[in-house]
Amino acid sequence: MNDPAAASPVSPASPADVLRGALAGLLDGLPPRRAAQAVERLIAAYRGATPTGAPILRDRADVAAYAAYRMPATFEAVRSALAAFADAVPGWTPGDHVDIGGGTGAAAWAVSATWDGERPVTVLDWAEPALALGRELAVANPALEDARWHRSRIGTELTLERTDLVTVSYVLNELTAADRAALVDAAAGAAQAVVIVEPGTPDGYTRVIEARDRLVSAGFRVAAPCPHSLACPIVPGTDWCHFAARVSRSSLHRQVKGGSLPYEDEKFSYVAATRLPAAPAAARVVRKPQIRKGQVLLDLCERDPALSRTTVTKRHGDLYRAARDTSWGDPWPPAAGDDGTDGGS
Repeated sequence: MNDPAAASPVSPASPADVLRGALAGLLDGLPPRRAAQAVERLIAAYRGATPTGAPILRDRADVAAYAAYRMPATFEAVRSALAAFADAVPGWTPGDHVDIGGGTGAAAWAVSATWDGERPVTVLDWAEPALALGRELAVANPALEDARWHRSRIGTELTLERTDLVTVSYVLNELTAADRAALVDAAAGAAQAVVIVEPGTPDGYTRVIEARDRLVSAGFRVAAPCPHSLACPIVPGTDWCHFAARVSRSSLHRQVKGGSLPYEDEKFSYVAATRLPAAPAAARVVRKPQIRKGQVLLDLCERDPALSRTTVTKRHGDLYRAARDTSWGDPWPPAAGDDGTDGGS
């Protein structure tokens, strides 16, 4: 008689599952109330309007609490941005990666989840406790086995060697305007591709647009989310461009935020730009699609550049079915074959 277990091998754990497993033991021995208080204090510091003059993460208790709370969300947001970039630059794989202000390494994990294989990885941060914990967590990820974790001042003194990919996630809000400009310029001078992720707030979007403008001025083309490298069509102060990534909530999430839902949506803004040949989406869905009886309303950013709303109805057949499955942040129209058509509208 055949062994059912042998006939049905267990699927390998996803990178997100491996990361959650690595994070699970971080809070052992740390009283839940203290962990929650540390998270609340750190959230307030990160959301503050005034850049700090010292690392926000001060010791292992800070780092453990904040990593357990925030690292899965950062991972999912960065992975979403990287996936959109990879779609626009098909066939390219970074040969190496530098993560600026990478802390415990969420973006390094996201890169390893986006492109198979191992590559030299360098994580730079000015908080040694965060780097130490990043090294500890990386043991669970073979792709990060040889990653280098270096303490570095992030700002005007930053210098980078040539590299394929630079990521900067949830860092710009901690910096002065001069340091933000210096960071983006250093990344543009060193990398073939730069991916920057910030909170999905009006201020986060403003910082992303500033970085986008500097990258374009340095000769980069925008691969995602924008379908173009021209000026953003959003009138400043009227709206902001952001997206959402679904994140499983831990018990610490529920303790800090309350509620019982097993997930939450991480809102983020981003730009992925490159010196490589790129094929951005023809348009991108910039709001949650509105599904109504017999029709789907899609808010799009298009190549013109322009913002528009398109209505896809049942009479569009396969395209209508594709629209019902389309999510906020997806390209539109679907790639050839995704909806059973040739990709046209």
